[in-house]
Amino acid sequence: MLFSSIPFLYTWFLPAMLLAYFVTPRKGKNLILLAASLFFYFWGEPVYVFLMTGAALSGWLFSLLVERFRGTRTAKAALIGAMVTGFGLLGIFKYADFFVGTANSVLRAQMPLPGLILPIGISFYTFQVASYVVDVYKGQTKAQRNFFTFFTYVAMFPQLIAGPIVRYTDVVRELEGRRHTFADFGVGARRFTVGLAKKVLLANTLYGLCEQFRGGSEDSVLFVWTYIVAYALHLYFDFSGYSDMAIGLGRIFGFRFLENFNYPYISKSITEFWRRWHISLGSWFRDYVYIPMGGSRVSKLRFVRNIFVVWMLTGFWHGAGWTFVLWGLYFGVLLLLEKLFLGKILERLGVFRHVYTLLIVLISFVLFDAPDFATAGARIGLMFGAGADGAAGPWSLYYLRSYALPLLTAAVGCTPLPKLLWKKLADKKAALLTVLEPLGVAAMLALSTAFLIDGSFNPFIYFRF
Repeated sequence: MLFSSIPFLYTWFLPAMLLAYFVTPRKGKNLILLAASLFFYFWGEPVYVFLMTGAALSGWLFSLLVERFRGTRTAKAALIGAMVTGFGLLGIFKYADFFVGTANSVLRAQMPLPGLILPIGISFYTFQVASYVVDVYKGQTKAQRNFFTFFTYVAMFPQLIAGPIVRYTDVVRELEGRRHTFADFGVGARRFTVGLAKKVLLANTLYGLCEQFRGGSEDSVLFVWTYIVAYALHLYFDFSGYSDMAIGLGRIFGFRFLENFNYPYISKSITEFWRRWHISLGSWFRDYVYIPMGGSRVSKLRFVRNIFVVWMLTGFWHGAGWTFVLWGLYFGVLLLLEKLFLGKILERLGVFRHVYTLLIVLISFVLFDAPDFATAGARIGLMFGAGADGAAGPWSLYYLRSYALPLLTAAVGCTPLPKLLWKKLADKKAALLTVLEPLGVAAMLALSTAFLIDGSFNPFIYFRF
């Protein structure tokens, strides 16, 4: 089930869930939230809901063993058992075809591919369970004795299928006792509506432009640049829009999830970009992989190894394919160069730091979107004129004119400028904005609803991860 769908928004799920949740006494709210979350997941993955249940149960049991035998070999064995179980399931369901296919290529064999369907959200809930068990092992949190409370954390539908990756330590107090206010409900509803508008009005529209390039026959420089800018904006508004909706829904139900995006396209380096893009994933790899391996406080050789391991895993997390591995290593190389010497050079380049960062990111998204290396290489070549039909063509000019408004809106909307202007206006016209803000939110909701009724493409791109 999609947040950006009529059945979720209006027909029955969200209205019925809100009603049931808020009429239920406080002690029963977690059970209502858990039941709704399981039904939400069951709607799209009727079989794999049992896989998610098993993953949660496994993590919960192992965490109890870790706490019971803290400081002993048994605790360490339980931690290893939790990691093997959780990441083993992730490896089987997400990467089995990739591993078998790679083995076939290397060994020139013909082993049949398992053909398993990727369970939605498995990368996200696997990381959440893993971080919880590790935190219990380190003594940073106590093991949750109530399985249903823990399962509510794992299965919570606002962030279940596309993040952000919520850590147990960040929400444990709210799981065990949270407050609900009209103010939080209003803030959450507004945040959800903004995310919905980002997804439906901008991400979905820009996806249409990307599809025109992929299915077109014109290979002009202008068309490939239009496509990759549209794709970068589409990816940002798709994923950040989902994160906004998740954070907004969490706020409605009394949870304060951490931010997942912070205007990444204004970054002045790749290091800064990854502090602003998919923040929950970057911080997860930092805290549970990079730092335990020694981080930067090791020899230079081990430091290089740590960077490459983390970024190979980051790429692999995004997809079971060599293009994703190369995508991760591409950023690993650039981050390593920035940490060694390039960062100091960039500090002296002024505005050109932004140009450098945007160019690097745009090239990376060509690789991210390409089905294979050959396609990625051809598209990157087109960006710089290699193999191009010319600078521009009739189709590129036509689609650039047709999509000029959403492209411009998205380009401005991915910067802090609208927020800064709104804040400046609020400081001077607070009374006026008290009336205009709810009207604006209502207009966004109405327009998004109209697009949903009339639209076709709607899935979130990060569902596949």
